Amino acid sequence: MRTALVTGASRGIGAAIARGLAADGYRIAVNYHSREADAKALCRELQQIAGLPHILVRADVSDRSQVESMFHTIGEVDVLVNNAGIAQQKLFTDLTEADWDRMFDVDVKGVFHCCQLALPHMIHQKSGAIVNISSMWGQVGASCEVHYSAAKAAVIGFTKALAKELGPSHIRVNCIAPGVIDTEMNALLGAETLEALREETPLELLGSPTHIADAVRFLVSDRASFITGQVLGVNGGMVI
Repeated sequence: MRTALVTGASRGIGAAIARGLAADGYRIAVNYHSREADAKALCRELQQIAGLPHILVRADVSDRSQVESMFHTIGEVDVLVNNAGIAQQKLFTDLTEADWDRMFDVDVKGVFHCCQLALPHMIHQKSGAIVNISSMWGQVGASCEVHYSAAKAAVIGFTKALAKELGPSHIRVNCIAPGVIDTEMNALLGAETLEALREETPLELLGSPTHIADAVRFLVSDRASFITGQVLGVNGGMVI
């Protein structure tokens, strides 16, 4: 039985990825930090999708000891999707050191922790797939989101470098850079802002979590067996 760990899976994009991979036959390790009720509901839903013994694991991915405990509970991981992340809008001149550190601790160090703990099994098996979720703002930058853009840009560089290092072990590492996705997190931007972003998108649509999940399903599949170190923009044409 193949196991896929999806971090930040309790809602939104992470939950959609978990559903998609469960439909593809993976045993899902559903990671969450604070939304226990949502994560438990998702596990019950996944059980109905594939009838597999999915597992619920709480961990703050920025905390090494919690990530180590999470992997001890899960066991071997064949697919890792680093989706857990935070966002914040704030003027650069108002950013605090704590704001900066927390952004990088979750969005970058969390990816580092999870990859390091997943790799011993993958390297031993000479197979595996890692997908890191970045953002289009990591590609082009976003006003009032300097720390977020910098962190997501770091994820892109991390992905490319690790893909080169792990290629000889037949482990593929890719990145997805979502555009504006209709999630609870982005709902905080407000209807007017979301409508303006929709109009700026060439396809004149907001993305759905399923769009990202479908891209993940492709990248971890055998259909993408010759693809590594790439950044796949799922953004409706906003960044080309």
